[in-house]
Amino acid sequence: MSKVKKGTLYLFPVTLGDNEQIDHVIPSYNKEILFGIRAFVVENIRTARRFIKKSGHPLPIDAMQFFELNKHTAIEDVDAFLKPAENGEDMGVLSEAGTPAVADPGAKVVEMAHRKNIRVVPLTGPNSIILALMASGFNGQQFCFHGYLPIETHLRIKKIRELEQDAWKNNTSQLFIETPYRNNKMLESLLKTCKPQTLLCIASDLTLSTEKIVTKNIAGWKKTTADLNKKPAVFILYK
Repeated sequence: MSKVKKGTLYLFPVTLGDNEQIDHVIPSYNKEILFGIRAFVVENIRTARRFIKKSGHPLPIDAMQFFELNKHTAIEDVDAFLKPAENGEDMGVLSEAGTPAVADPGAKVVEMAHRKNIRVVPLTGPNSIILALMASGFNGQQFCFHGYLPIETHLRIKKIRELEQDAWKNNTSQLFIETPYRNNKMLESLLKTCKPQTLLCIASDLTLSTEKIVTKNIAGWKKTTADLNKKPAVFILYK
């Protein structure tokens, strides 16, 4: 009896915000693959359903299978998510925004797929980290992404000092993000902590009509009024 050929796990980048112009940021090739898939591992079912509906997927949403993978998902539950792929069906991974498995819990199912010898195919599309770095004017050959910095003020300030020191000492672009409703607090901490000549790029609402990418030194930022509240943003420090 021949073995069933396993399906492929496709990693689909999605829009970075509530972007109605899906065709402007998602390659048509991705949609062709998406339309052949009905089983998805997703960070948020509601967000995933909305994206799939906007894409024009020919199957009704109720005919699809969703496995929710987020910070609350037990690692032992992830194994069962890949049953369709083990049975020969192609599957998709969708983040809540941007690229799956990068600063995203989707990495867990990708790791599991490799263990099960399931082919993993990453697809091109929006990635806020890379887009911000591209537009910053900073070192794109040596950079480090740190995810979220500590919430506690003293720990956050300590971390900012470490990143600034590394940027100056090692010529490395330092990228990090924050929960949108805490962005203004982050900016406040950066302005209080960093040297006046240190460069800071803030890229907010990337790929949206309200996109804004600004690079200035800290002294320049102190002269600017910036309201980043509830705007998805990437922060980059550089020398």
